[in-house]
Amino acid sequence: MVSMASKGALPIWVCAKTAQLQVGCSDLGARTCGFALNLSVNGDSERPRKWECLSVGVLAQRAITPVEDEKPQTSGLESSGAIERTQQEEAKVFHKDLNLLPKPLSALDLYSNSNDGSKVRVAYQGVPGAYSEAAALKAYPKCETVPCDEFEAAFKAVELWLVDKAVLPIENSVGGSIHRNYDLLLRHRLHIVGEVQLQVNHCLLGLPGTRKEDLKRVLSHPQALAQCEMTLMELGVVRVSTEDTAGAAQIVASNGLREAGAVASSRAAEIYGLDILAEKIQDDDDNITRFLILAREPIIPGNDRPFKTSIVFTLEEGPGVLFKALAVFALRDINLTKIESRPQRKRPLRVVDDSNKGSAKYFDYLFYIDFEASMADPRAQHALGHLQEFAGFLRVLGCYPSDIIP
Repeated sequence: MVSMASKGALPIWVCAKTAQLQVGCSDLGARTCGFALNLSVNGDSERPRKWECLSVGVLAQRAITPVEDEKPQTSGLESSGAIERTQQEEAKVFHKDLNLLPKPLSALDLYSNSNDGSKVRVAYQGVPGAYSEAAALKAYPKCETVPCDEFEAAFKAVELWLVDKAVLPIENSVGGSIHRNYDLLLRHRLHIVGEVQLQVNHCLLGLPGTRKEDLKRVLSHPQALAQCEMTLMELGVVRVSTEDTAGAAQIVASNGLREAGAVASSRAAEIYGLDILAEKIQDDDDNITRFLILAREPIIPGNDRPFKTSIVFTLEEGPGVLFKALAVFALRDINLTKIESRPQRKRPLRVVDDSNKGSAKYFDYLFYIDFEASMADPRAQHALGHLQEFAGFLRVLGCYPSDIIP
């Protein structure tokens, strides 16, 4: 609907009674990402209108210039200075109204010093003290965190406008990918607007006065227990799985379990009044969890800092098809940082029988890829255009600034 002029003003389709400004970027299909700004003037929406193409400058001039019927009645005694002041006041009112409109979400929302997240509500899975909450606070230091029982509850909280964003884990350097959240990314229509990489330091927690030698059981999330396997084997304790690490600390504290400990964060110990019996008990010191920040609207891609783009696509069966899909990035020197495959739930198995002597069954897969390029980069646009030539399905999950561990 909107075409970008190579030079000059941005063309906008307007009508006599309704003005719309819409800027977007296509993800090479019927889907679009970007932002929209609608300026509406009272009028009959049912009557067909004559549309014309105007530039931004012409649109602004028309908006602040009253039509002949709307010009104020003036007497011959009024000076030209009074008329000029009236026009200046009308121009100021117009610009003031524009400033009151909601601003499009941008990459600066994540990194600007002026935005500390004090007005942002962020959902996460778990209870206070969870690593997901720590990731949310890293992204928005003064945000209001909202705990959710399950991952899907966090997705729905954003969709239902109960919160502004959600921060959810997607992969761990030791435990691997969180497949549940990959599936939920496809099921819901949220956009990835950022990422957080968090250093995980597991602590062994217990009630005040408890020694780690006195523990007989240790509670925590299954991945946390697996990441601290060597330490727990040395203690000779029974491992008990819970829904999350902070939840384990909450159970020990609320039930006064003297012979039980929890593997959780130091912040969980502070929240639930537990002692830290041992710090950094994970087997691998380089234990990093990557989180995704999800929102209802995408951010505007830029080139002012390193960006990542996440996509998901399907391929038809054939020799070398996956090689061709990956080659579209290699040909343009685009680095891939993540490749993940998941079976399609709606048609997990495909039956093939070309020889009439039997049938072969194999899985149909969804391919998730993260690559280091912004959608504002022509290389990324051309790569996805090339990929779409032989991809049965392609969706851009988000384009967002990269996060690094300091």
